[in-house]
Amino acid sequence: MDEPIRDEEEARRLARTIVSDLAAYHKAEVERGIVEDCLFEVLAGPIEEGRRHYRQRVDPSLWDRGFYEKALVDFLLKPFGRIKSRIW
Repeated sequence: MDEPIRDEEEARRLARTIVSDLAAYHKAEVERGIVEDCLFEVLAGPIEEGRRHYRQRVDPSLWDRGFYEKALVDFLLKPFGRIKSRIW
């Protein structure tokens, strides 16, 4: 097994990649979740699967830095801000 990622920028990059892939593969579910204000319920499985993958690759000392959660906002919510929703 590879050494865990200990560099903060590498951990951020991995989080962004995982969430970007999640948004691309589940675009219809993301849009529906935003429209219906249930995004995190609709994508609970894929989000948790992504989090597990992130934690498998990143050193535990970086888990609580919020890189994965920030990526969820930046790459799962913000790009879809054009969608009409009662969230905004």
